Amino acid sequence: MKKFRPIYITALSTALLLTACNKQLDLKPFQQIEQDQAILTSTDVQITLVGAYNRLGLSDVYGGGAFFEPDLMATQSIIDWQGTYQDLTQMVSQTIPNDNGFVANMWLSSYQAVNQANNVIANLDKAEAAQKDRMEGEAKFIRGIVYFNLVEMYGKSYNDGSPATNPGVPIVLTPTKVVDETSKVSRASVEQTYQQVIADLTDAEAKLPASNSFYANKYSAAGMLARVYLQKGDYTNAAAAANRVISANKFSLVNPYTDEFPYPAQVHVDNTTEDLFAVQVTPQQGTNSMNTYYASADDSGRGDIIVRDNFLAEFEPDDERAEVYTLDSDDVLRVGKFSNVYGNVRVIRLAEMYLIRAEANFRLGTALGATPTSDINKIRERAGLNDVATVTLASILKERRLELAFEGGFFLHDAKRLKQNVGALPYNSPKLVFPIPLREINANANLTQNEGY
Repeated sequence: MKKFRPIYITALSTALLLTACNKQLDLKPFQQIEQDQAILTSTDVQITLVGAYNRLGLSDVYGGGAFFEPDLMATQSIIDWQGTYQDLTQMVSQTIPNDNGFVANMWLSSYQAVNQANNVIANLDKAEAAQKDRMEGEAKFIRGIVYFNLVEMYGKSYNDGSPATNPGVPIVLTPTKVVDETSKVSRASVEQTYQQVIADLTDAEAKLPASNSFYANKYSAAGMLARVYLQKGDYTNAAAAANRVISANKFSLVNPYTDEFPYPAQVHVDNTTEDLFAVQVTPQQGTNSMNTYYASADDSGRGDIIVRDNFLAEFEPDDERAEVYTLDSDDVLRVGKFSNVYGNVRVIRLAEMYLIRAEANFRLGTALGATPTSDINKIRERAGLNDVATVTLASILKERRLELAFEGGFFLHDAKRLKQNVGALPYNSPKLVFPIPLREINANANLTQNEGY
């Protein structure tokens, strides 16, 4: 794997990324550009924001790694791994060393995205008045969901011990301009990290427009808030956030289910009516990294992940969701959700909102927006299944498992919040938490390592 330098020097690379924004030719020799020279106009702020989306969509973050890497750690009973990347094999075997390259790259790419978002927020005074709220909302959305992924992967689960004292990740809210001792930030607690995520996403929801092309909008933020609150165990706020998305009537379930994952001869397809937010993938920009690992060579992938028949046995006989699991030319079962090499990476979609609202309402004994049974029947009807008269927590969680399988790292994250074993490991095993990358520990004496590393 390609090696990178520690996170707190990424301001230098960010500054270099922004050199194209300086319209005037400067022949003086330099190694970096000061922020006050690089971001001068509203257009420059927008370009920086696009750069933040670019970092967000890297394969190590929400371009795929944030989803398939936690799933590799938790799907030993339903997949066979035949990949040759040693660092990913270590995740499957739950024996991750502190110098794992994928773990290190997720950290670096994440903080690059955070730094780009911070540059946008710090320069909002240069944005046109009519664009300020939108730009701030998008930047905080990006920062919020990046910190959420970081705390999920590098910190203990919210329900594992005390979130007030368990270490989360370093929180950096201003651009890194120079590299000095102040750049060596300590880890905030899990509680503090969640508070920052919620604050960013709450601000984003308030400031973002209802429609915003394929960029984040207010319902993208509300949907991610619902996910965060569910993971935190705050069912009241989870139900409320999910209900805000559903009741807006801006999105609809795609029917049939397989049409949510289009495969039109390997070309880019716009978001569907169900997508609250997706990372855009085009032939000009690259490929879908979920495709890389889940799809076989038939569909331009590596074919590293094979689905076992026992997972298909979990579906009811007429469940159309099972149709996305298809045999390749070698008669091997694949996850067909990612067959399109230029398909968007879906970060969050409407179906998840129905499932979150159903679970939260059931746990609370409430019916905000709809009854849990009604919401589950929405999901079942789209899957071609008969309605049920009543639901239980177990039946709600089963629908969630089958509906969202392999999409959001939920095999691991749900196991943790539900306190379920992950293979032979208990939900709170240190082996189910990423180590703080060794290069970061070596570079920053204020960082503490996770238990077991």
